[in-house]
Amino acid sequence: MTSRYSTILEIAIVTGVSFLATLLLGRLLIPLLRRLKAGQAIKEDGPTWHMSKQGTPIMGGLMFIITTGVMVVWHTVASWIPSGGGGSFWESRSLGGVYVFLFALVFGVIGFIDDYMKVVHHQNTGLTAGWKFLLQLSAAILMTVLLRYEGYLRPNLYIPFTRTYIPLPWPVYMVFAAFVMVGCVNAVNITDGVDGLSSSVTIPVVAFFTAVTALWGQEELTVFSAALLGGLMAYLCYNHYPAKVFMGDTGSLFMGGAVCGLAFATDMPLILVLVGIVYIAETLSDIIQVVYFKLTHGKRIFRMAPLHHHFEMCGWKERKVVAVFAAVSVIFCVIAFLGVKGRYL
Repeated sequence: MTSRYSTILEIAIVTGVSFLATLLLGRLLIPLLRRLKAGQAIKEDGPTWHMSKQGTPIMGGLMFIITTGVMVVWHTVASWIPSGGGGSFWESRSLGGVYVFLFALVFGVIGFIDDYMKVVHHQNTGLTAGWKFLLQLSAAILMTVLLRYEGYLRPNLYIPFTRTYIPLPWPVYMVFAAFVMVGCVNAVNITDGVDGLSSSVTIPVVAFFTAVTALWGQEELTVFSAALLGGLMAYLCYNHYPAKVFMGDTGSLFMGGAVCGLAFATDMPLILVLVGIVYIAETLSDIIQVVYFKLTHGKRIFRMAPLHHHFEMCGWKERKVVAVFAAVSVIFCVIAFLGVKGRYL
């Protein structure tokens, strides 16, 4: 059993190494994307001032996907090497971190295909909505089955702030899990619309899962979370306003897969309501806008959807939108941590 001090130190090492590796990789990847002319096409129905972002390299999410994957593989290999001492943080034999990474990676690949099609066709549309949904739903079903088989999932919904569980029949839970996963991934994707927004909002979420999994002794998930945390912080160095690179669907779908994968791997999907409050608000604003527009034959509730564009149209600068949304994410992640930290203590 590791001491709390050594665990914190080792988490700091994983986060720091991932941060530095991603920072270095970004310096190599961004010029390569420029040479390949992998530039962003901006939607004409978005804010007019966003047109200046036209041509900014996309697929920048590759930088934190690669470093996260390397850290997870390194930890998995290291954990299987016999150690002379006892109580190493690296003695976990679980493959939970690998499963969550592979789950997120599948979504990242879907996003990569979408980004590639946008670059080739020089427009802001890639895969059709139908193909995206089918591929994402298939990935979610496979992940749900795998986590159940490996013992990570129970057909009980944990209620934060309580020790209460709502039992569900397995078929009902499996359907619930698959659609929550798809919904979560796309909600994170919708949040990626302002320089630095999606990564700034997600960093507190990943930090939450890093802290919780470390507290509960789920080392393999802690390594994945800590590696992604370092990667996102480094990516933000390139993506803050004015952005030098965008993560594209490659990064946003991977990031969404990571968030919901961690929620289910820790067997508390309902915690997404708290830690994902910004994602939910963004998605609801989009849904409400579309429904209200159709019902009223052209009227709008928001000046523009999703929500971050509404605040931009109200005169908020991009930096203010990012700061406020990230602060909201931090507050709700702290509340979530207080609600679940005693679950296994």
